[in-house]
Amino acid sequence: MRKPAASTDGSSNSGRRRRIRPRTLVIASTAWLLAAVFLLPYVQMVITALRPATELRDATYLPRQFAWSNFIDVWRESSLGANLRVTLLVAVGATLLVLLVALPAAYYTARVKFRGRTLFLLLVLVTQMFQPTSLLVGLYREFYQLQMLNSVWTLILCNAAFNLAFAIWILTAYIRSIPVELEEAAMIDGLGRVRALLKVTLPLAMPGVVTAVIFTFVAAWNEFVMGLTLSTVPENQPLTVGINNFIGNYTVQWNYLFAGSVVAIVPVVVLFAVIERHVVSGLTAGSVK
Repeated sequence: MRKPAASTDGSSNSGRRRRIRPRTLVIASTAWLLAAVFLLPYVQMVITALRPATELRDATYLPRQFAWSNFIDVWRESSLGANLRVTLLVAVGATLLVLLVALPAAYYTARVKFRGRTLFLLLVLVTQMFQPTSLLVGLYREFYQLQMLNSVWTLILCNAAFNLAFAIWILTAYIRSIPVELEEAAMIDGLGRVRALLKVTLPLAMPGVVTAVIFTFVAAWNEFVMGLTLSTVPENQPLTVGINNFIGNYTVQWNYLFAGSVVAIVPVVVLFAVIERHVVSGLTAGSVK
């Protein structure tokens, strides 16, 4: 019995390569190009952070030698370590304070149909339109009279106040998407309102909570104007203000400036990498019924 002849093109049907459609190729190329455009400034920042002071004015893209000691010198010759500690305290403290206030407010707004609920949510949304810079004079005068300038608690309160509205808004929308029957079933089984919230609603609302956490943390981490105005002592200033101190009246220490910037973005990048999938699910909450 004769065996079937082999394929003339030297490949079987199952081994044929899948052709890449022109549309897919264009989309992929555009995506890589956009990624390169957004990543190149960060690459340049890292390269400048590793450039020796003698090569800062050179026109070459890469330095002849990398000065890793810039990251050590920036800690020794400045208060960057203290600034990083202040920023961590402010970001974590503001995030915790926002959660403590926003969770009960969002839960009550989502579950109880009280008079003026729509107006309350509208007012919450309107507060997002106010810029912190328009309130700086009043805030400075208030904290000056309370003798709370150059205090970490002052920055925590201000950052929490300006991020509270967003957290209430997004948590209200997410808790509304959770069926109330789940809580009612838990309360029939003997749980109270608070325990039903902690054991049933809160675990289901965790993507929304994570979204509020990441946006509050990043906003407090990157805040500059209030830290510059309400903190005048270098050791009590946040990291964004401490990095700005490398810009003098006549010279700019570019290598230390970018070394501090690299230190500043690392925690935020790590945080995004860890909880990125929760952020996406939280932002799309309620989009599908």
